[in-house]
Amino acid sequence: MATTVDEVTDLLQHLIRNACVNDGTAVSGQEVRTVDVLQSYLEGGGLDVERYEPVPGRASLVTRIEGSDPNAPSLCLMGHSDVVPVNENGWTRDPFGGELVDGVVWGRGAVDMLNLTSSMAVAVKHLADSGFRPKGTLVYTAVADEEALGTHGAKWLVEHERDAVVTDYVVTEMGGMRMPLPSPSGPKLPVMVAEKGTYWCRLTVKGTPGHGSMPLRTDNAVVKAAVIVQRLAEFRPEAQMHDVWRRFVDAADLLPELRETLLDPEKVVAFAETFPDVGMARMVHAATHTTISPNIVHGGQKTNIIPDRVDLELDIRTLPGQTSGDVRAMLADALGPELFASVDITAQSDDESTASSLDNPLWDSITKVTEAMVPGTRTMPFLLVGATDARFFRRAGSIAYGYGLFSERIPFAQFMSMFHGDDERVDQESLDLSTNLWEALATDLLT
Repeated sequence: MATTVDEVTDLLQHLIRNACVNDGTAVSGQEVRTVDVLQSYLEGGGLDVERYEPVPGRASLVTRIEGSDPNAPSLCLMGHSDVVPVNENGWTRDPFGGELVDGVVWGRGAVDMLNLTSSMAVAVKHLADSGFRPKGTLVYTAVADEEALGTHGAKWLVEHERDAVVTDYVVTEMGGMRMPLPSPSGPKLPVMVAEKGTYWCRLTVKGTPGHGSMPLRTDNAVVKAAVIVQRLAEFRPEAQMHDVWRRFVDAADLLPELRETLLDPEKVVAFAETFPDVGMARMVHAATHTTISPNIVHGGQKTNIIPDRVDLELDIRTLPGQTSGDVRAMLADALGPELFASVDITAQSDDESTASSLDNPLWDSITKVTEAMVPGTRTMPFLLVGATDARFFRRAGSIAYGYGLFSERIPFAQFMSMFHGDDERVDQESLDLSTNLWEALATDLLT
């Protein structure tokens, strides 16, 4: 008979091999492949499944165990089924092979976030098989399109099928990994109670076309764009000690000197630049700064034509309380008056930061279950520096957190580098921990 870890490993391997790659276009993703797999798996346990497909191939799945008390709090376990593209040349193993090697599953999505999508499904099926009859309703959803702003997934579901998915409490990605920050009271596991805002934009840089054989004193858009990229790379916004950050530092119970460092806007910059664990350093920096990353460049028509246009696409992540107006002011500061006036800015996404409170039964249950499962640890609030579908549910009135449980087998810096990186993989101990977490959390919160 298959064990829990065998079951979740097999399901994860199937989802990785489905290769639901989301490149941002409406026809990519094709998450219907994973919905088919999950539907077959869940219906095998007697669960009823609803499918939603706003665009052909972009399917999401919802199943539930109805509660006996309509006034009792409800919980949604939410995973996404799409993954980002890969550069296969950077991988040691087939990114869509789902290989199991020495207790580790390899493949795109193993960390972000098919591991949790799989473990949530297995936990819900196990609960259904056991005859679980909660007071509050338990919902499981595997959504499409998370990697491209949720347009055809969670955003669409909240806007068009609210009653099917919106619950009092929601748990999605990502938390539960051990941060390498020394504390006299033992390890702390982060719960993502808030996330940064997303401002994606295109900077259009104009030039004047001409013959490539005569570049002197020309208005070359590529040359101008290179200056812009360099100024953005060198721009250093000030560190912000916002409320979520202060709550994290307080809960982390750090040594006095480290606590002082992390609450000082100047010292925290030096910490991020010198701390040995690069993954932690990057996270500390991103959690205290607005970040601007120029990630896509389009320009030029032909080798012998001086380009008259370059498009730069920026990934800008904002802190709690910041708006698009603040972002534009930063861009003006970074580029200087002349360059800023010469570019056209087109917003592609403008999503402000969202947060949930800690004073609620979900926080209490996560803390209680975690301390029982991983003795000697405590939970602490943290700011997710990326974006998740939790933001749609927070705006719909839900308390939404990012969480999971992960073993110590893969070091923190290595773990963080695998998000959208090469050689993504997760160990079976982590899969087992997360599956048991979801079962325990649903039982504690809903019964």
